[in-house]
Amino acid sequence: MQRAVHDAGRAAALAKRATCRPLRHSFASHLLEAGIHIRTIQTLLGNKALRNTMIDTHIIDRGPLGVISPLGR
Repeated sequence: MQRAVHDAGRAAALAKRATCRPLRHSFASHLLEAGIHIRTIQTLLGNKALRNTMIDTHIIDRGPLGVISPLGR
C-alpha cells in the first residue's frame, strides 16, 4: 500500500513525498464528521489509546467547536 501511494504521488508530480499517514487522518476525520462514534473509529484504526485516535481525527487541534453536533445536521 505504501509503495502504491508513493508511486501515485510521484506520478502526480506532488512536491512532497506521499505517504499513507494523511490518508489515515482523512479517513478518521471523515468518519467522525459523519457521526461515527470515536470508539468505533478507534477500533477501525487499531489504536489502543483513545488519545491516538483523537490525534488522527484532529480533535485536539479543533477543540469542541470542531465537531458537528447531530442536531446541527
